[in-house]
This record gives sequence, C-alpha cells and structure tokens, in this order.
Amino acid sequence: MARTLADTWGGAGRRAVFSYAGRTARPALQPLPSRLGGFGGVVGLVDYIRSEGITHVVDATHPFAAQMSNNAVAACAEVGVALVGLQRPEWQARAGDRWCHVADMDAAVAALPDHGARVFLAIGKQNLDTFAVKPNNHYLLRLVDPPDGALRLPDTKVIIARGPFEAAGDQALMSDHAITHIVAKNAGGTGAEAKLSAARALGLPVIMIDRPKVSDRPIRASVAEVMAWLAAHSA
Repeated sequence: MARTLADTWGGAGRRAVFSYAGRTARPALQPLPSRLGGFGGVVGLVDYIRSEGITHVVDATHPFAAQMSNNAVAACAEVGVALVGLQRPEWQARAGDRWCHVADMDAAVAALPDHGARVFLAIGKQNLDTFAVKPNNHYLLRLVDPPDGALRLPDTKVIIARGPFEAAGDQALMSDHAITHIVAKNAGGTGAEAKLSAARALGLPVIMIDRPKVSDRPIRASVAEVMAWLAAHSA
C-alpha cells in the first residue's frame, strides 16, 4: 500500500519523501524522492523532521516493524507533527484453515515439532537464526534477497523471489517440497496471502505469528482514507 500511496500522492503533484528502512538490497523504485536507512532512533527522527520541514508523517511500515512505528509516534508527539498509520487489516482464518496463533517468533519455534517437519518458513530473513534451536527440521525459505551470510539452519532450501504470489504456484511449491508446516507473520494484504490459500487447499497447519503491539496512533486501512486524512489535516 505504501507504493500505491506514493503513486497517488506523487500523481497529485504534492511534495513528499519516501523512506526505506534499508532491509531490502533492491527496493522497488518509487515516483517520489526517496531516502534509505534508519534515522537513529527517536532523536534522529526528530532531527530529520525538523531539518526537512516535515509537516505530516504517514507510517506505512510493515506491521511487524514495531520499533519504527513506536519511534514515529514518539518523534511526532515531540515535534507536534500530525501522524497517521497506513495499515492493512490482519488476515482472518476461514473455513478449512488450521491456524495456531502465537505471540512471537520464539513461540512459533516452540510450536514446531522437534524433528522431521518440513517447514515453509515465510518470515523474511531477519529472524531465521531463532529457528536454529530446532535443526532437525527441513526449512524452505523464500526471500527477496539472498541471505547475508551462512545460515545456522543446516537443512535449508532457499528460493529468491519477489511477490505478489499466486495460490496455485504456492500450492505447487508446497507439494513439490513436501511441506508439512507453514510459519507466517500476520502481515495482511494480498501480496503474500497466496501461501494461506495454498495451505488451506492442502490441509496444512499454519503457525500464525500475531502482530506486535504498537503505540496508539490513528490508523487508516486504505490509501483513499489516508488521502482524506491528509486533506483534512492540511487545511
């Protein structure tokens, strides 16, 4: 949705800066001026907002980037700048789903068998080492970029691909690799939902990691709602 917002805002001829966290080596091009990398915590973000004359902040970070969202809330409160979160709704289990909800990554590890499982680990590359405590499972990883170094998971298959993905393709992928479990973050949206449809069709269990708690802030669920908020707060 951040890309759609950038297209919409840029198409309206309004000034903005698109900020990447720097987690991806090859970020998608945006129609707005962009910056890459962190700010240096709340203090750094406050300095940036002041130095650049920022008047409004849209927090469109990934739902699991809780630290960045919390920093944005604190920085905007200190500077007195209006803030809104653009956040897609959570996925909801449907008939036929076999979801096990867990609170965090450690709980996801605990929910897996100790050995013999063939796991589609659909969590990105930031937390892979957490699963090293269960090395006797096979792990299928689908990443946007190759791993930064050697993985601590000894039995691993890495696929480099960028979504959005389709349910039929994910179903074939899981069947080809004889997957028995899926671990996923409840990111919401359509770009990565295919794995859940595939798991439903195959009757596979999904260990669903719930979103972390984030400081209170106004939330909008669509680009149109954010555009309306920006118009209302720019008067």
